Amino acid sequence: MRGPGTWWRGKSTPAKVETYTRWSFHFFAVMEVVSVALPVIGEMSSRLGSWLLLVVCAHAAVSALVVSRALDWVCDRREQPLRPMWALGAVTAAVAATGLAVVEYGPKGDGVDSAAGSVFGAVMFFGVGIITLGVRRRRRVCALAAGFAAGAGLFVLLISRSVFAALVIALISLLGSGIFAFIAVFSVWLLKAVYELDEARETRARLAVAEERLRFGRDLHDVMGRNLSVIALKSELAVQLARRGRAEAVEQMIEVQRIAGESQREVRDVVRGYREADLEVELAGAQGVLTAAGIESRVTGRAVGLPVEVQSALAWVVREATTNVLRHGNAGQCSVGVRVSEGRVVLTVENDGADGASDEGGGSGGSGGSGLAGLRERLAAVDGTLDAGRVGDAMFRLVAEVPLAGAAVREVTV
Repeated sequence: MRGPGTWWRGKSTPAKVETYTRWSFHFFAVMEVVSVALPVIGEMSSRLGSWLLLVVCAHAAVSALVVSRALDWVCDRREQPLRPMWALGAVTAAVAATGLAVVEYGPKGDGVDSAAGSVFGAVMFFGVGIITLGVRRRRRVCALAAGFAAGAGLFVLLISRSVFAALVIALISLLGSGIFAFIAVFSVWLLKAVYELDEARETRARLAVAEERLRFGRDLHDVMGRNLSVIALKSELAVQLARRGRAEAVEQMIEVQRIAGESQREVRDVVRGYREADLEVELAGAQGVLTAAGIESRVTGRAVGLPVEVQSALAWVVREATTNVLRHGNAGQCSVGVRVSEGRVVLTVENDGADGASDEGGGSGGSGGSGLAGLRERLAAVDGTLDAGRVGDAMFRLVAEVPLAGAAVREVTV
Protein backbone atom coordinates (compact mmCIF):
# COMPACT_ATOMS: atom_id res chain seq x y z
CA MET A 1 0.00 0.00 0.00
CA ARG A 2 1.32 3.42 -0.87
CA GLY A 3 2.03 5.87 1.91
CA PRO A 4 0.66 9.42 2.03
CA GLY A 5 3.91 10.85 0.66
CA THR A 6 4.25 8.48 -2.28
CA TRP A 7 2.39 10.82 -4.64
CA TRP A 8 4.89 13.62 -4.00
CA ARG A 9 7.98 11.40 -3.88
CA GLY A 10 6.92 9.78 -7.13
CA LYS A 11 7.32 13.05 -9.04
CA SER A 12 10.49 14.16 -10.76
CA THR A 13 12.13 17.42 -9.68
CA PRO A 14 10.64 19.44 -12.60
CA ALA A 15 7.19 17.99 -11.85
CA LYS A 16 7.56 18.95 -8.19
CA VAL A 17 8.52 22.52 -9.12
CA GLU A 18 5.58 22.73 -11.52
CA THR A 19 3.15 21.41 -8.90
CA TYR A 20 4.47 23.87 -6.31
CA THR A 21 4.18 26.78 -8.77
CA ARG A 22 0.71 25.80 -9.92
CA TRP A 23 -0.76 25.45 -6.45
CA SER A 24 0.99 28.59 -5.18
CA PHE A 25 -0.92 30.65 -7.74
CA HIS A 26 -4.12 28.70 -7.08
CA PHE A 27 -3.64 29.69 -3.45
CA PHE A 28 -3.82 33.33 -4.53
CA ALA A 29 -7.41 32.70 -5.60
CA VAL A 30 -8.17 31.08 -2.26
CA MET A 31 -6.60 34.01 -0.39
CA GLU A 32 -8.66 36.40 -2.48
CA VAL A 33 -11.89 34.79 -1.31
CA VAL A 34 -10.95 34.05 2.31
CA SER A 35 -9.06 37.21 3.24
CA VAL A 36 -10.89 39.77 1.08
CA ALA A 37 -14.32 38.63 -0.02
CA LEU A 38 -15.61 37.09 3.21
CA PRO A 39 -14.78 40.09 5.46
CA VAL A 40 -16.78 42.30 3.10
CA ILE A 41 -20.04 40.76 4.31
CA GLY A 42 -19.39 41.84 7.88
CA GLU A 43 -18.67 45.46 6.93
CA MET A 44 -21.47 46.14 4.45
CA SER A 45 -25.15 45.55 4.08
CA SER A 46 -26.14 42.02 3.26
CA ARG A 47 -27.17 42.89 -0.29
CA LEU A 48 -24.07 44.88 -1.24
CA GLY A 49 -21.76 42.55 0.65
CA SER A 50 -23.25 39.45 -1.00
CA TRP A 51 -22.94 41.04 -4.41
CA LEU A 52 -19.28 41.93 -3.88
CA LEU A 53 -18.62 38.44 -2.51
CA LEU A 54 -20.13 36.96 -5.66
CA VAL A 55 -18.05 39.05 -8.07
CA VAL A 56 -14.82 38.42 -6.14
CA CYS A 57 -15.52 34.67 -6.16
CA ALA A 58 -16.13 34.87 -9.91
CA HIS A 59 -12.81 36.68 -10.32
CA ALA A 60 -11.07 33.99 -8.23
CA ALA A 61 -12.61 31.23 -10.37
CA VAL A 62 -11.46 32.86 -13.63
CA SER A 63 -8.02 33.38 -12.09
CA ALA A 64 -7.73 29.68 -11.23
CA LEU A 65 -8.68 28.78 -14.80
CA VAL A 66 -6.06 31.12 -16.25
CA VAL A 67 -3.39 29.73 -13.90
CA SER A 68 -3.99 26.20 -15.19
CA ARG A 69 -4.13 27.19 -18.85
CA ALA A 70 -1.13 29.57 -18.66
CA LEU A 71 1.16 27.08 -16.91
CA ASP A 72 0.17 24.40 -19.42
CA TRP A 73 1.20 26.88 -22.13
CA VAL A 74 4.50 27.57 -20.36
CA CYS A 75 5.16 23.82 -20.37
CA ASP A 76 4.25 23.61 -24.10
CA ARG A 77 1.15 21.48 -23.52
CA ARG A 78 -1.40 23.84 -25.10
CA GLU A 79 -1.68 27.08 -27.05
CA GLN A 80 -1.45 30.47 -25.37
CA PRO A 81 -4.77 31.05 -23.50
CA LEU A 82 -5.52 34.47 -24.97
CA ARG A 83 -9.29 34.38 -24.49
CA PRO A 84 -9.18 33.40 -20.80
CA MET A 85 -6.51 36.06 -20.24
CA TRP A 86 -8.65 38.75 -21.90
CA ALA A 87 -11.63 37.57 -19.84
CA LEU A 88 -9.60 37.79 -16.64
CA GLY A 89 -8.41 41.27 -17.58
CA ALA A 90 -11.97 42.43 -18.15
CA VAL A 91 -13.22 40.89 -14.89
CA THR A 92 -10.25 42.36 -13.01
CA ALA A 93 -10.95 45.84 -14.36
CA ALA A 94 -14.69 45.57 -13.60
CA VAL A 95 -14.29 44.29 -10.04
CA ALA A 96 -11.50 46.78 -9.24
CA ALA A 97 -13.63 49.63 -10.55
CA THR A 98 -16.53 48.37 -8.45
CA GLY A 99 -14.36 48.45 -5.33
CA LEU A 100 -13.30 52.05 -6.05
CA ALA A 101 -16.88 53.05 -6.78
CA VAL A 102 -18.02 51.63 -3.42
CA VAL A 103 -15.34 53.71 -1.67
CA GLU A 104 -16.60 56.85 -3.41
CA TYR A 105 -20.35 56.31 -3.53
CA GLY A 106 -21.08 53.45 -1.14
CA PRO A 107 -22.04 53.48 2.54
CA LYS A 108 -19.76 55.68 4.60
CA GLY A 109 -17.52 54.31 7.29
CA ASP A 110 -13.91 53.33 7.76
CA GLY A 111 -14.78 49.64 7.77
CA VAL A 112 -16.62 49.89 4.44
CA ASP A 113 -13.83 51.92 2.81
CA SER A 114 -11.20 49.48 4.09
CA ALA A 115 -13.14 46.44 2.84
CA ALA A 116 -13.81 47.98 -0.58
CA GLY A 117 -10.18 49.11 -0.85
CA SER A 118 -9.07 45.57 -0.06
CA VAL A 119 -11.28 44.26 -2.84
CA PHE A 120 -9.72 46.73 -5.27
CA GLY A 121 -6.13 45.95 -4.22
CA ALA A 122 -6.43 42.17 -4.10
CA VAL A 123 -8.28 41.89 -7.39
CA MET A 124 -5.91 44.29 -9.14
CA PHE A 125 -2.66 42.78 -7.82
CA PHE A 126 -3.63 39.12 -8.13
CA GLY A 127 -5.27 39.63 -11.51
CA VAL A 128 -2.27 41.34 -13.10
CA GLY A 129 0.12 38.78 -11.61
CA ILE A 130 -1.86 35.82 -12.93
CA ILE A 131 -2.29 37.35 -16.40
CA THR A 132 1.48 37.80 -16.48
CA LEU A 133 1.87 34.00 -16.38
CA GLY A 134 0.65 33.89 -19.96
CA VAL A 135 2.84 36.72 -21.26
CA ARG A 136 6.28 35.92 -22.61
CA ARG A 137 7.88 39.27 -23.46
CA ARG A 138 9.05 41.46 -20.60
CA ARG A 139 8.00 44.70 -22.32
CA ARG A 140 4.43 43.44 -22.50
CA VAL A 141 4.57 42.58 -18.80
CA CYS A 142 5.65 46.12 -17.98
CA ALA A 143 2.99 47.53 -20.29
CA LEU A 144 0.36 45.34 -18.63
CA ALA A 145 1.18 46.55 -15.11
CA ALA A 146 1.48 50.18 -16.26
CA GLY A 147 -1.77 49.98 -18.21
CA PHE A 148 -3.80 48.73 -15.26
CA ALA A 149 -2.22 51.34 -12.99
CA ALA A 150 -2.98 54.12 -15.45
CA GLY A 151 -6.54 52.87 -15.85
CA ALA A 152 -7.08 52.81 -12.09
CA GLY A 153 -5.72 56.35 -11.73
CA LEU A 154 -7.89 57.61 -14.59
CA PHE A 155 -11.00 55.98 -13.10
CA VAL A 156 -10.35 57.60 -9.70
CA LEU A 157 -9.83 60.95 -11.40
CA LEU A 158 -13.20 60.64 -13.18
CA ILE A 159 -15.19 59.70 -10.09
CA SER A 160 -13.48 61.88 -7.49
CA ARG A 161 -12.08 64.80 -9.53
CA SER A 162 -8.97 64.60 -7.33
CA VAL A 163 -5.62 64.56 -9.09
CA PHE A 164 -3.80 63.68 -5.88
CA ALA A 165 -6.07 60.68 -5.17
CA ALA A 166 -5.67 59.52 -8.78
CA LEU A 167 -1.86 59.68 -8.54
CA VAL A 168 -1.84 57.82 -5.22
CA ILE A 169 -4.05 55.02 -6.56
CA ALA A 170 -2.00 54.79 -9.76
CA LEU A 171 1.26 54.51 -7.82
CA ILE A 172 -0.17 51.93 -5.43
CA SER A 173 -1.53 49.93 -8.35
CA LEU A 174 1.77 50.12 -10.22
CA LEU A 175 3.77 49.03 -7.19
CA GLY A 176 1.48 46.17 -6.18
CA SER A 177 0.91 44.95 -9.73
CA GLY A 178 4.64 45.21 -10.44
CA ILE A 179 5.51 43.07 -7.43
CA PHE A 180 3.05 40.32 -8.34
CA ALA A 181 4.07 40.51 -12.01
CA PHE A 182 7.71 40.05 -10.96
CA ILE A 183 6.72 37.02 -8.85
CA ALA A 184 4.92 35.52 -11.83
CA VAL A 185 7.80 36.21 -14.24
CA PHE A 186 10.36 34.75 -11.84
CA SER A 187 8.20 31.66 -11.21
CA VAL A 188 7.84 31.01 -14.94
CA TRP A 189 11.58 31.53 -15.47
CA LEU A 190 12.41 29.12 -12.66
CA LEU A 191 9.99 26.48 -13.96
CA LYS A 192 11.36 26.66 -17.50
CA ALA A 193 14.95 26.60 -16.23
CA VAL A 194 14.29 23.43 -14.23
CA TYR A 195 12.71 21.71 -17.24
CA GLU A 196 15.60 22.80 -19.48
CA LEU A 197 18.15 21.48 -16.99
CA ASP A 198 16.30 18.19 -16.79
CA GLU A 199 16.22 17.98 -20.58
CA ALA A 200 19.96 18.74 -20.70
CA ARG A 201 20.54 15.97 -18.18
CA GLU A 202 18.61 13.50 -20.32
CA THR A 203 20.57 14.66 -23.37
CA ARG A 204 23.82 14.09 -21.49
CA ALA A 205 22.68 10.58 -20.60
CA ARG A 206 21.77 9.87 -24.23
CA LEU A 207 25.21 11.13 -25.27
CA ALA A 208 26.80 8.76 -22.77
CA VAL A 209 24.87 5.88 -24.32
CA ALA A 210 25.82 7.07 -27.82
CA GLU A 211 29.47 7.25 -26.78
CA GLU A 212 29.27 3.67 -25.54
CA ARG A 213 27.79 2.61 -28.86
CA LEU A 214 30.61 4.38 -30.69
CA ARG A 215 33.14 2.60 -28.50
CA PHE A 216 31.47 -0.69 -29.32
CA GLY A 217 31.55 0.17 -33.02
CA ARG A 218 35.25 1.06 -32.88
CA ASP A 219 36.08 -2.16 -31.04
CA LEU A 220 34.06 -4.21 -33.50
CA HIS A 221 35.74 -2.48 -36.43
CA ASP A 222 39.19 -3.11 -34.95
CA VAL A 223 38.46 -6.79 -34.47
CA MET A 224 36.60 -7.56 -37.67
CA GLY A 225 38.32 -5.13 -40.03
CA ARG A 226 41.80 -6.58 -39.59
CA ASN A 227 40.72 -10.22 -39.43
CA LEU A 228 38.39 -10.00 -42.43
CA SER A 229 41.17 -8.43 -44.48
CA VAL A 230 43.50 -11.29 -43.57
CA ILE A 231 40.80 -13.86 -44.34
CA ALA A 232 40.15 -12.28 -47.73
CA LEU A 233 43.86 -12.27 -48.66
CA LYS A 234 44.49 -15.83 -47.48
CA SER A 235 41.36 -17.10 -49.23
CA GLU A 236 42.48 -15.50 -52.49
CA LEU A 237 45.94 -17.02 -52.03
CA ALA A 238 44.42 -20.44 -51.36
CA VAL A 239 42.34 -20.18 -54.55
CA GLN A 240 45.43 -19.38 -56.61
CA LEU A 241 47.40 -22.21 -55.02
CA ALA A 242 44.53 -24.66 -55.53
CA ARG A 243 44.32 -23.77 -59.22
CA ARG A 244 47.99 -24.57 -59.55
CA GLY A 245 47.58 -27.82 -57.69
CA ARG A 246 49.79 -26.74 -54.80
CA ALA A 247 49.42 -28.50 -51.43
CA GLU A 248 49.95 -25.21 -49.59
CA ALA A 249 46.32 -24.28 -50.38
CA VAL A 250 45.14 -26.59 -47.61
CA GLU A 251 47.42 -24.88 -45.10
CA GLN A 252 46.09 -21.49 -46.09
CA MET A 253 42.48 -22.59 -45.61
CA ILE A 254 43.34 -24.05 -42.22
CA GLU A 255 44.77 -20.67 -41.31
CA VAL A 256 41.56 -18.99 -42.56
CA GLN A 257 39.55 -21.34 -40.39
CA ARG A 258 41.68 -20.47 -37.36
CA ILE A 259 41.35 -16.73 -37.92
CA ALA A 260 37.59 -17.06 -38.37
CA GLY A 261 37.27 -18.91 -35.06
CA GLU A 262 39.44 -16.33 -33.32
CA SER A 263 37.32 -13.51 -34.77
CA GLN A 264 34.18 -15.17 -33.49
CA ARG A 265 35.60 -15.30 -29.97
CA GLU A 266 36.76 -11.68 -30.10
CA VAL A 267 33.38 -10.47 -31.36
CA ARG A 268 31.70 -12.35 -28.53
CA ASP A 269 33.99 -10.60 -26.07
CA VAL A 270 33.20 -7.21 -27.58
CA VAL A 271 29.45 -7.82 -27.42
CA ARG A 272 29.64 -8.89 -23.80
CA GLY A 273 31.69 -5.82 -22.94
CA TYR A 274 34.61 -7.84 -21.62
CA ARG A 275 37.24 -6.82 -24.12
CA GLU A 276 39.92 -4.65 -22.49
CA ALA A 277 37.57 -3.66 -19.64
CA ASP A 278 39.42 -1.93 -16.81
CA LEU A 279 37.81 -1.35 -13.43
CA GLU A 280 40.16 1.52 -12.51
CA VAL A 281 39.28 3.35 -15.72
CA GLU A 282 35.55 2.82 -15.17
CA LEU A 283 35.72 4.07 -11.57
CA ALA A 284 37.52 7.24 -12.65
CA GLY A 285 35.11 7.70 -15.56
CA ALA A 286 32.08 7.22 -13.30
CA GLN A 287 33.26 9.92 -10.92
CA GLY A 288 33.96 12.29 -13.81
CA VAL A 289 30.61 11.86 -15.55
CA LEU A 290 28.63 12.07 -12.29
CA THR A 291 30.42 15.26 -11.28
CA ALA A 292 29.80 16.74 -14.72
CA ALA A 293 26.10 15.94 -14.31
CA GLY A 294 25.97 17.95 -11.07
CA ILE A 295 25.78 14.86 -8.85
CA GLU A 296 28.01 14.83 -5.80
CA SER A 297 30.08 11.67 -6.21
CA ARG A 298 32.46 9.72 -4.00
CA VAL A 299 34.56 6.78 -5.17
CA THR A 300 36.40 4.62 -2.63
CA GLY A 301 38.59 1.60 -3.16
CA ARG A 302 40.99 0.50 -5.89
CA ALA A 303 41.15 -2.39 -8.33
CA VAL A 304 44.87 -2.99 -7.98
CA GLY A 305 45.73 -6.70 -8.11
CA LEU A 306 42.28 -8.02 -8.97
CA PRO A 307 42.07 -10.77 -11.61
CA VAL A 308 41.36 -9.51 -15.12
CA GLU A 309 38.05 -11.39 -15.39
CA VAL A 310 36.84 -9.94 -12.08
CA GLN A 311 37.79 -6.42 -13.14
CA SER A 312 36.01 -6.86 -16.45
CA ALA A 313 32.78 -8.03 -14.86
CA LEU A 314 32.73 -5.30 -12.21
CA ALA A 315 33.79 -2.62 -14.72
CA TRP A 316 30.66 -3.34 -16.74
CA VAL A 317 28.53 -3.09 -13.59
CA VAL A 318 30.04 0.34 -12.81
CA ARG A 319 29.46 1.50 -16.37
CA GLU A 320 25.84 0.32 -16.48
CA ALA A 321 25.02 1.57 -12.97
CA THR A 322 26.45 5.03 -13.66
CA THR A 323 24.52 5.32 -16.92
CA ASN A 324 21.28 4.42 -15.17
CA VAL A 325 21.88 6.88 -12.33
CA LEU A 326 21.96 9.57 -15.02
CA ARG A 327 19.06 8.24 -17.08
CA HIS A 328 16.55 6.97 -14.55
CA GLY A 329 17.39 8.45 -11.17
CA ASN A 330 16.87 11.85 -9.64
CA ALA A 331 20.05 11.69 -7.62
CA GLY A 332 21.94 14.46 -5.88
CA GLN A 333 24.57 12.16 -4.40
CA CYS A 334 26.13 8.90 -5.52
CA SER A 335 28.85 6.78 -3.94
CA VAL A 336 30.79 3.90 -5.51
CA GLY A 337 32.93 1.62 -3.34
CA VAL A 338 35.14 -1.41 -3.97
CA ARG A 339 36.43 -3.65 -1.18
CA VAL A 340 37.59 -7.21 -0.52
CA SER A 341 35.73 -9.10 2.19
CA GLU A 342 36.10 -12.79 3.06
CA GLY A 343 37.53 -13.77 -0.28
CA ARG A 344 34.98 -11.84 -2.29
CA VAL A 345 35.20 -8.53 -4.13
CA VAL A 346 32.22 -6.34 -3.21
CA LEU A 347 31.18 -3.41 -5.42
CA THR A 348 28.55 -1.06 -3.96
CA VAL A 349 26.80 1.72 -5.88
CA GLU A 350 24.42 3.83 -3.79
CA ASN A 351 22.49 6.98 -4.70
CA ASP A 352 19.62 9.05 -3.36
CA GLY A 353 17.65 9.04 -6.61
CA ALA A 354 15.11 6.32 -5.81
CA ASP A 355 12.14 8.76 -5.73
CA GLY A 356 9.70 7.85 -8.44
CA ALA A 357 11.71 4.85 -9.57
CA SER A 358 10.80 1.23 -9.34
CA ASP A 359 13.33 -1.26 -8.03
CA GLU A 360 13.85 -2.57 -11.51
CA GLY A 361 13.98 0.73 -13.26
CA GLY A 362 15.34 3.41 -11.02
CA GLY A 363 18.41 4.64 -9.39
CA SER A 364 21.46 2.71 -10.27
CA GLY A 365 20.06 -0.44 -11.54
CA GLY A 366 17.52 0.62 -14.05
CA SER A 367 16.12 -1.15 -16.93
CA GLY A 368 17.98 1.02 -19.35
CA GLY A 369 20.70 -0.70 -21.29
CA SER A 370 21.03 -4.31 -20.20
CA GLY A 371 19.29 -3.68 -16.88
CA LEU A 372 19.56 -5.87 -13.80
CA ALA A 373 18.97 -9.06 -15.75
CA GLY A 374 21.85 -8.31 -18.10
CA LEU A 375 24.17 -7.44 -15.23
CA ARG A 376 23.32 -10.69 -13.43
CA GLU A 377 24.13 -12.64 -16.60
CA ARG A 378 27.51 -10.95 -16.87
CA LEU A 379 28.32 -11.60 -13.22
CA ALA A 380 27.16 -15.20 -13.45
CA ALA A 381 30.02 -15.86 -15.88
CA VAL A 382 32.46 -15.29 -12.96
CA ASP A 383 30.14 -16.84 -10.30
CA GLY A 384 29.12 -13.39 -9.10
CA THR A 385 25.82 -12.15 -7.66
CA LEU A 386 23.89 -8.92 -7.82
CA ASP A 387 21.41 -7.42 -5.38
CA ALA A 388 19.62 -4.11 -5.93
CA GLY A 389 16.75 -2.29 -4.29
CA ARG A 390 15.56 0.58 -2.15
CA VAL A 391 17.13 1.38 1.19
CA GLY A 392 14.72 3.55 3.14
CA ASP A 393 12.52 6.05 1.33
CA ALA A 394 14.94 7.65 -1.12
CA MET A 395 18.12 5.55 -1.33
CA PHE A 396 18.83 2.96 -4.02
CA ARG A 397 21.67 0.49 -3.47
CA LEU A 398 23.27 -1.94 -5.90
CA VAL A 399 25.69 -4.56 -4.54
CA ALA A 400 27.72 -6.84 -6.81
CA GLU A 401 29.87 -9.62 -5.32
CA VAL A 402 32.42 -11.73 -7.17
CA PRO A 403 34.47 -14.52 -5.53
CA LEU A 404 38.23 -14.40 -5.95
CA ALA A 405 38.25 -18.19 -6.36
CA GLY A 406 41.61 -18.60 -4.69
CA ALA A 407 43.42 -16.22 -7.03
CA ALA A 408 46.49 -14.59 -5.57
CA VAL A 409 45.56 -10.95 -5.24
CA ARG A 410 46.85 -8.02 -3.25
CA GLU A 411 44.61 -6.40 -0.68
CA VAL A 412 42.35 -3.70 -2.06
CA THR A 413 42.93 -0.39 -0.33
CA VAL A 414 39.77 1.43 0.75
